[in-house]
Amino acid sequence: MGAIDLLLMLSIPAVIIIHLLVAPYTKVEESFNIQATHDIISYGTPTKDIHQRLSAHYDHFDFPGAVPRTFVGAVFLAGLSQPYIALVGFQHAQLIVRGVLGMINAVALLWFGAKLEKAFGNSTARWYVLLQASQFHVMFYASRTLPNMFAFGLTTMAFAQLVGSPDPEKQNRRYSMAIAHLTIATAVFRSELAILLVTTTLYCLLVHNIPLNSIIPALLVFFVFSLVTTIPIDSYFWQKPLWPELWGFYYNALLGSSSDWGVSPWHYYFTSALPKILTNPLSSIALISFAMCNPGTRRQAQALVIPSLLFVTIYSLQPHKEARFIFYVAPPLTAAAALGANYIFTRRTKSAAFAVASAVIAASVVLSFTISTAMLIVSSLNYPGGEALSELRSLVTSSSSPDLQTVVVHTDVLSCMTGVTLFGQHPYRPNDPRPSNEALTFVFDKTEDEGTLRNPKFWEKFDYALAEDPARVLGPWETVGVVEGFAGIEVLKPGGSASSKGDVESGRDRVFGRGELVGRVRERVRALTGGWWIGPRMEPRVHILRKLREGEARRAVIE
Repeated sequence: MGAIDLLLMLSIPAVIIIHLLVAPYTKVEESFNIQATHDIISYGTPTKDIHQRLSAHYDHFDFPGAVPRTFVGAVFLAGLSQPYIALVGFQHAQLIVRGVLGMINAVALLWFGAKLEKAFGNSTARWYVLLQASQFHVMFYASRTLPNMFAFGLTTMAFAQLVGSPDPEKQNRRYSMAIAHLTIATAVFRSELAILLVTTTLYCLLVHNIPLNSIIPALLVFFVFSLVTTIPIDSYFWQKPLWPELWGFYYNALLGSSSDWGVSPWHYYFTSALPKILTNPLSSIALISFAMCNPGTRRQAQALVIPSLLFVTIYSLQPHKEARFIFYVAPPLTAAAALGANYIFTRRTKSAAFAVASAVIAASVVLSFTISTAMLIVSSLNYPGGEALSELRSLVTSSSSPDLQTVVVHTDVLSCMTGVTLFGQHPYRPNDPRPSNEALTFVFDKTEDEGTLRNPKFWEKFDYALAEDPARVLGPWETVGVVEGFAGIEVLKPGGSASSKGDVESGRDRVFGRGELVGRVRERVRALTGGWWIGPRMEPRVHILRKLREGEARRAVIE
């Protein structure tokens, strides 16, 4: 392997880690698996008084979600992360856990690239890595504990098996393994992948004439294996007989309840989601279409594109749509684009048309990296809850009185949806020794009931609160600071004022976190451009509030 190939290979895990470090917090969609992984690492898996101990400590008993989710990914992730957490400390556990998941998906992507290299040559594999690494969504979400990203590695390895082999016997085995990977992903992590399983199976049968006796045994064996894995594990953690993905299928497909979360037009995946996922403006249409139409690449591209687009087409019948539901097709479609890019680039000296097209493709990769970088910066501004929790811990530990032993904090819905996790709330494992400056005990409350929140007595027990709307926090409180969040792009002309100060204060409230950084950058840029600024517009999202005690409250009223 040459130096260029090594650097390209390392670019995928490196870009995933960069995305993780720039945006280390999580959102509500990731919460089940990140909380479950925390609980497994922190409290273990009891073998006696199981229900009592699980219900006392595990988060899913208080916040079960709309449907039960599998613990298989969390168990696997917790087991792999433990040695690294022991090495660097529990306070870095969330980064470690997400990093491990990101590296699992990076290995799957690299293995897919290795199969491309073996089948189609080194230069095609290089183009694949360039196009894949320059995409935003796959790199950004690779380390995020969505159920989709636990399935993503399996589907990527399945697509790797679809990269053709000239040996018919080997090809039969590889297609069987593709079915096996898709079966596990469907039965354990995401039931909608049954559609991809069906489209892939039909493609194997109708186009490549793979015999049924090569497919059915793999499907049955790995389906049973999946059930034997998921049902005991999930029945243990949920404390009732359970196959989570059957519940998910019933809830989403049969009841149609997923529509409660929003409905998109039938063409959303093709006109919006796929172009965004592939990022590169040429990949989504031009290069894939060229690879499918060009006689020199058509056969190779078909095995990658046809099952993927059939899956997206059928899945478009489901009213509720999100881009993450079709992340699985990004690697095969990117590989098809790489086939087209390589065909054109290797002929760049043969005609002016190929030379111009090659230059455009190379420029598109640079543009794609630029777009992805901008999207990463913007996306990192969408986690005010995580930032607010981090700032609160720093403020309290640095300014608390010596006699304060326990700090009681209320975190509202927005805070919990945008970054507050158990790893952030409890950065030390139970019963682990702590540094002297972290001797405080934090107790967190996530009450959502509106009736309870409107009761003034409810708020008397708290010392601090993280709240979107300070007016909903009853009693005498002061705003210590505010964490801002992304609210669009603003264009400022010379003499115009920013929507939020951001550098030191926003109104009367001190700004913390990324909002402060954006404010400082904005002012420096405007100083260099004569007052012009095009960039993120920030607005207050989460307020950090401190309860005023009796004497402080009286002074505040007098003032």
